[in-house]
Formats: sequence, C-alpha cells, structure tokens
Amino acid sequence: MKGRLSEDYRAIFMGDTPMIDLRSPGEFARGSFPHTVNLPLMTNEERAFVGTTYKQEGQAEAIKRGHALVSGAVKEARVAAWAAFARAHPNGFLFCWRGGLRSEITQGWLRDAGVDYRRVAGGYKALRRYLIDTGERICREADFVVVAGRTGTGKTHLLNSLAGSVDLEGLARHRGSSFGRWPGDQPSQIDFENRLSIALLRTEAAGSAVLIEDEGNRIGQRALPPALIARIQSAPLLVVEEPFEARVETILGDYVTDMLAEHVAYYGGEGFERFAAFLQDALARIAKRLGGLRYGEIAALMADALAHQRDTGDAALHRAWIERLLRDYYDPMYDYQLSQNARPVLMRGSRTEIAASSWQAGTGKR
Repeated sequence: MKGRLSEDYRAIFMGDTPMIDLRSPGEFARGSFPHTVNLPLMTNEERAFVGTTYKQEGQAEAIKRGHALVSGAVKEARVAAWAAFARAHPNGFLFCWRGGLRSEITQGWLRDAGVDYRRVAGGYKALRRYLIDTGERICREADFVVVAGRTGTGKTHLLNSLAGSVDLEGLARHRGSSFGRWPGDQPSQIDFENRLSIALLRTEAAGSAVLIEDEGNRIGQRALPPALIARIQSAPLLVVEEPFEARVETILGDYVTDMLAEHVAYYGGEGFERFAAFLQDALARIAKRLGGLRYGEIAALMADALAHQRDTGDAALHRAWIERLLRDYYDPMYDYQLSQNARPVLMRGSRTEIAASSWQAGTGKR
C-alpha cells in the first residue's frame, strides 16, 4: 500500500503546494497549512471510535472497525472528493498526522480509482516541525531591521512597500492595538506560527534582511514566538516620523474608512452598527488607562462622530477623537517605550524619505 513520498518540505512551502489534510475536522481546526483543504478520511466521531477501539482492542481491530465505518457509499464519496482534488492539483500532496496509516490507506484507495497521488513523509507532524525549526533558525541567523514610529505614521504601509518585509499584523489578522481587531476570527495560534515561518522562509530565499514592525509579545490573541520577540527587541530601527496632521489622516483612513468598509463587506446590512460597536468597545478597553474624565470626553467625541457619519456618510468628525487619543494616550506611551530601549537607529525620516533613501534592506545598512 506504500506509495510515492516526499520529504522536500521546503519545496512544498515555497511552491504554495496544494495539499489534502486527511486528519479529522477537529485536528484541522487546531491548525494546518496554507493552500490546504480538509478532506478527512474519518469524521471526528469516527476517529474517536476507532481511537477507543485501538486503545482497548489493538491496531488490527481498530483498522477493521475503521474500514467498516468508511465503506460503501461513504467510501465512494470520500474517494471521489480526493480524486477530484488530485486531478485539479496534480502536483499536490496528501498527508495525515504522521504520514502513516491514514495517508497510506487513502493513497491506496486513490490508486485503485486510477489516481496516483503523492503523500508527505512524516505527515503533519514533520511539516509542522520543519516550520518551527525553520522559524527559530532564521530568527537566530538572519539580519533583522525593525520599523518603528508613533501611531499613525503608516509603518505597515511603508513595510509593505519594501523588500524583505514580513507583515505580522496581516498574518495575525489584527492591527495590534485595542482598535486593531478585524471582522471575523484571527487564525489559530498554530496557523499564525506556520504562516509566519513560511514568510520568513521566503524572505531568506530572497536574500533580504527581515523587515518587521515593532510589536509587543502579542498581536491581538496571537503570541509571537520567543525567538522572534528576542530579535525585535534587539534589532536596529528605522524610525518613521510624520507630521501630526498626516498621522491623523492615516488613522482616519485605516481605522475609520477602511475598517468601516471591512465591516460592511463582512456583516452586510449590519456593517455600520457593528463598526460603531467595534470603535466604542475598543475605546472602553483602554478606559482605565485614559482615566474616567478623559475617557468620557473622548467617548463623547466618538459618539458624535458616529452619529454624524451614520446620518450623513461624512467621517470628518472622527478627527476630533483621533487627535485627543494620539496626544493624550498613544504618543506619551510610545515615547516612554522608546526611551526605555537603546536599540541603534539606522535612519529617521518620513515614509517617503525612508523608501527613497540609500538604505538597503539586503544589507541592513545605509
């Protein structure tokens, strides 16, 4: 029943290779890989039953029970789904937990159906181990440069315009502050870590220094790997500096105009109300740090801006609470954090100046 195998994990990830994850839906939900679909050999319930049988009666009886569960029309439907994917993606792979019994059975059934499809040696466990080890190695060995700057300087916009960038906030689906939550869920912790390691692998392959935004230990609910945190805390900085008015406009665009559009796209007719609740909840989460009086004043400005925008479609009044929040909360917090860190600064300047400068991402120097 054994068939064609691959251990070239790097090529799989660098090639955005389509794969079939044969694990149960519950296993898949905890984390998998990009360009992967879950077409399980067994459902959660079937897997639990077979697992119990294995523990109580041994492997032979578990295999027998598994074949009885996945037979007839059930087997035909699952083989048809695998075969359709394999024909649509002839250069892809299938895998299970360790690259063993489930993937061997599936590979054999596909061959019986006239489809010769490759499987990943070592399965999910080997792929996951490769990405963990790769991410840690690159964090140890690569040159890192951190893009820093006050809130609203457009660090992410600059980052994504430069070679070698790794967009942590995009990978985590969260902008990294109380106001950073996007509509929908963040990826699982495992999915986030896997995507991060693949992004680092691509940067290494391009021969660039890793350009990354200044972040804390978490982005929303997703924790950064310790090896990456250590590099962020020690790497030299590109400090983005923009006029206060320009920063207000950037915040208005990112957190009002764009965020409203994202909520409307995700929630449809409920989009504006969901957006309004999102802004107000985000402000409430930092109420204690703002202090009661200041929080009340900013909350009132925000409520007025939302009411005006709901009635007229005009977002102009949002500038008032954005200005207060930058002056009274985000700027003092950033200035304090920067004063506590002695990282060397490669360059200070506007986004345009940094992007046009002689500083090269490949060398980490100017």
